[in-house]
Amino acid sequence: MSEILNCSGIVKSYGGLCALNNVNLKLESGKIVGLLGPNGSGKTTLIKLINGLLTPTHGSISVNGLPIGVQTKKIVAYLPDNIYLNSWMRVEQIVEYFADFYEDFRVELAFEMLGRLGISPSAKLKTLSKGNKEKVCLILVMSRNAKLYVLDEPIAGVDPAARDYVISTIINNYNPDATVLISTHLIADIENILDEAIFLKQGNVVLHQTVEEIREENQMSVDELFREVFKW
Repeated sequence: MSEILNCSGIVKSYGGLCALNNVNLKLESGKIVGLLGPNGSGKTTLIKLINGLLTPTHGSISVNGLPIGVQTKKIVAYLPDNIYLNSWMRVEQIVEYFADFYEDFRVELAFEMLGRLGISPSAKLKTLSKGNKEKVCLILVMSRNAKLYVLDEPIAGVDPAARDYVISTIINNYNPDATVLISTHLIADIENILDEAIFLKQGNVVLHQTVEEIREENQMSVDELFREVFKW
């Protein structure tokens, strides 16, 4: 398998606050990886660095061997932790916008997923519920044929009944040769789809192992180990 992400000596400071401290991380293609940690652990900062929304104070990041920039944006599909779409637009306009913007966008897949949810393409985003707005955002991301999908807290804002839909959308629609990096603190909901887990604590990577290794070495689930590592 080829290396899709390489973070080397990443430090990110905001004034006197160190959000990430010498993070070294390598991910291979074809994996679903959990980026796990409590709020304030540095997950979103790392994700923004991978997507070029922030620049590291020290260190370097590459995606598929490329430095972060225009070329990596073409192969990284990013779901932020907030709804960023214009509320006045119709859903079909947003789909068309993404199709124009990303060469790898699969229009038919996007409309197929919208149909399965019963979301009308002619509906304006502002008329949808918060949950359906979030699902539209996820559909747009998963309709890309990307090499790296980076999802920031995709299940944090949805009710438990909708989490199964979100998870199934992720595992059934991503490019199987790609890697999915999922940031969350709701471990139990996604543990069964993960190949690897990364524990991020106060800006430090304190664990990066396969789920199988975690279970064999610790005789506990990823969720149980997470609670042990991050207990107060």
